[in-house]
Amino acid sequence: MISMDFKRGLHDGVPIGLGYFSVAFTFGLAAVAAGLPIWAPVLISMSNTTSAGQFAGLQVIAACGSLLEIAVSQLVINLRYALMSLSLSQKLDHTVRLRDRFLIAFVNTDEVFAVAAGRPGEVGRAYMFGLICAPYFGWAAGTLLGAVAGDFLPDSLASALGVAIYGMFLAIIIPPAKKNRAIVAVIALAVALSCLLQWLPVFAGLGSGFVIIICTLLAAAFAAWRFPLKEAEPDV
Repeated sequence: MISMDFKRGLHDGVPIGLGYFSVAFTFGLAAVAAGLPIWAPVLISMSNTTSAGQFAGLQVIAACGSLLEIAVSQLVINLRYALMSLSLSQKLDHTVRLRDRFLIAFVNTDEVFAVAAGRPGEVGRAYMFGLICAPYFGWAAGTLLGAVAGDFLPDSLASALGVAIYGMFLAIIIPPAKKNRAIVAVIALAVALSCLLQWLPVFAGLGSGFVIIICTLLAAAFAAWRFPLKEAEPDV
């Protein structure tokens, strides 16, 4: 019998899964447009569940980049998941065993972490498994349908739908950028660096994966130096 904690987790995860479905659909379209067979993006989504990392990796694959580029770019982009997993591990109760932690960490995305961390008190095994179900299967199903659609849709329509990913990124960065000038500065620097690395002849042989790595590290270092976060005052 399905426990109430699992049902609560499933209920909280459905909105995340629906959001992932639309983004994954775009990933499936982009992957097929880049020349990958239908099964490839589905396998990638089922074994990764990381939107930014997958789109970055797809660029490297499409450009015939090296395995080193993919490995380092994924490490840089997805390093935050290690920190989120460490934080979430402190909130899990005694019912969560070691093997459960591995499964939960596999689908510990930004949104899953935010929902779990926002729950009052500790969270258990049943709740976490319910929470990650919809995001995981929504991501995989969206990728499959996007890949199938991209294989059958006319090239003009598939290309038009592929623009949706840029709309998604704009929807992510514009709201916080309106409230925080530091975010605007970091975005502007990352864009400027990307343009320089793309257009200057001296960087012509630089792979897309290394471009992502360089832009990410330099923009993050600039933000840490120019806009450091203030430490919270200790309670007396």
